[in-house]
Amino acid sequence: MKELLKLTNISYEVLDQNIFENVNATVQQGEIIGIIGKNGAGKSTLLQLINNDLEPAHGQIQWLQQDVKVFMVEQEVESHSSEDKTPSEVKLLDKMHVPSHDFPQLSGGEKLKARLAKGLSKDADLLLLDEPTNHLDEESLEFLKGQIKNYRGTIIFVSHDRYFLDAVATKIWSIEDKKLIEHRGNYSSYMEVRKQKRLTQQREYEKQQKMVERIEGQMKEITSWSKKAHSQSTKKEGVKEYYRVKAKRMDAQVKSKQKRLEKELEKAKTEPVEPEYTVRFSINAKNKMGKRFLEVKNLTKSFNGRTLFKNVNFTIQHGEKVSIIGPNGSGKTTLLKIILGHETYAGDVWISPSAKTGYLTQEVFDLPLELTPAQLFHKETFESRGHVQTLMKHLGFTVSHWTEPIKNMSMGERVKCKLMEYILEEKDVLILDEPTNHLDLASREQLEDTLAQYTGTLLVVSHDRYFLEKTTSSKLVISNNRIQKQLYESPLKRDDLEELRLTLETERQEVLGKLSFMTPNDKAYTELDQKFNELTKKINELSDK
Repeated sequence: MKELLKLTNISYEVLDQNIFENVNATVQQGEIIGIIGKNGAGKSTLLQLINNDLEPAHGQIQWLQQDVKVFMVEQEVESHSSEDKTPSEVKLLDKMHVPSHDFPQLSGGEKLKARLAKGLSKDADLLLLDEPTNHLDEESLEFLKGQIKNYRGTIIFVSHDRYFLDAVATKIWSIEDKKLIEHRGNYSSYMEVRKQKRLTQQREYEKQQKMVERIEGQMKEITSWSKKAHSQSTKKEGVKEYYRVKAKRMDAQVKSKQKRLEKELEKAKTEPVEPEYTVRFSINAKNKMGKRFLEVKNLTKSFNGRTLFKNVNFTIQHGEKVSIIGPNGSGKTTLLKIILGHETYAGDVWISPSAKTGYLTQEVFDLPLELTPAQLFHKETFESRGHVQTLMKHLGFTVSHWTEPIKNMSMGERVKCKLMEYILEEKDVLILDEPTNHLDLASREQLEDTLAQYTGTLLVVSHDRYFLEKTTSSKLVISNNRIQKQLYESPLKRDDLEELRLTLETERQEVLGKLSFMTPNDKAYTELDQKFNELTKKINELSDK
C-alpha cells in the first residue's frame, strides 16, 4: 500500500494547555483507522488538524500523494445543507430511510444519517468520520459497517463503540497521556497488546525496585565504612596519617562504587505503570411519596402528515426504570417532549405535579457555551465550590477546565457538564435522551453502575441494548404506530447469556491477537479468519436475544 500522509512531531495547544505532543503516525491508502481515547484526549482535534481546519502548534502534516480529496463528517452540527444532492447521495438517503424533511425536523439518528450519506457519496480519497455510530439504530449500524468495509478510499474515524471498532478498523490510533500509539489490528487486539505491555512494564518496575533496594543497601554500607574510617583518622594518636590515607582511599571507593551503581540504575530505569483512567460519580434521588409518576391515555401524535403513534395507553410508577426503544425516526424523543409538556398531542397525559424532573437532551449545543464551569455552577461558599470541583475531578476533568469556556470542551465533556447538574440537584426523576452518546468507555460504565443504583424514576432513550438491560427493568417499544410496555427477561437469563457472550468474546480476542501478527499470505491466516467470523456471528446472535 502507498503512504497517503505522515504526521511528524505534531503538537496542539488550547489556552496554553497541551492537548497532545510529538504525535507521529502514518496513513496508508485503503486503511480504516479507528481513533480511541478518553473524553478530551484530542481525538476530534486530530481529525480537524488532518482536515486543515486547525493548525498544529508544532510539527507538520505531510501529504505524500497529490490532489488528495478529503471530506469530514463532524459528530454534531447545528445545521446541514441538503441542497445539490448527487444521485449517489439520494440513493444512500433512501437506503438509510432518511425522510425528506428539513434538517431541524429530523430525529438525531436521521440527522446523522443525512450527513453520513453526503460524506459517503463524495468518493473522497480520505473520509474522516467523528463518532459515526452515535444515535444509530441496529439496522443503520449494520448498513454503515458494510459501507465502511466496502469503501474504496481511506477512512479515519473516532469511536467509543468497541464492537464497531472491532468490526471495521484495520489500525488503531490510541491517544494516551498526550501521546499517540499506533497499532496494526483492531480494538481487541490492541487492548490485548496494551495489557501485555503494561504487565511487562509492571514486572520490570518491580524488578527495578528490588535492585534499587539492593543498591541502596550497598551504598549505606560503604558510606558507613567511610564514616568509620574518618572517625578513626581523628582518634588514633601516632598513626593519624595512616588512617587519613585509608579514609581518603575509602572515599574514592565510595564515589567509584556510587557512580557504577547510578549507571546500573540508569540503564535499567523503568517508569511505574500509570493507573488506568477512571470516572466516579453517583446520583441520589430525594424521597418521593405516592405511587404514580405518569399516566398516558389514548395518546396520538402526528408529525409532518405522518402518524408516529395512536391510541397509546400506559402507566409508569414512581421508582420504575423504563427504556424507550424503536428505530430512528419512530418518535422516541417526541414522546419524551410530550411527557415534559414541550410538544403538542391528542389524548391525556398526567404527570405527578410534585415530581422534580431532570431532562438530559441529546443536544450538545444547548449549554451556555461562552460560560466556564466556574460560572455555570456558581457557588457562594468555598465548601460548595470544592464539592463541584471534586465532582469534576471524578468525572475526568483537569484543574484547567474550571476556568475554560464550555465551547472549547469536547462533546463528551459537554455531556458530563450536563450530567453534573442532575448529580448536584438530586432529582427524583431522570429523563435521559441518548445519555451515552459521546461518552468514553470509563464514563459509560460508571453511568451504567450509577443508574443501576439510582433510587428515583428513570426514563431512558438509547440504542445500546446492554446499557438498557443493565439500567432498566421494563421497556416502551415503539413499533407500527403503537407503544407497548414490556418487561425485560429475567436477570438470571440475561446473566447467563452475558457470561456466554463474554466467553466467546475472550476466544475471539485470542484469535484476533494471532491474526494481528499475520498477513493473508500466512498458512494459518484463512483458518483463523474464518474462525473469527464464526465467533462474531455467534456473538451477534446472542446480542439479538
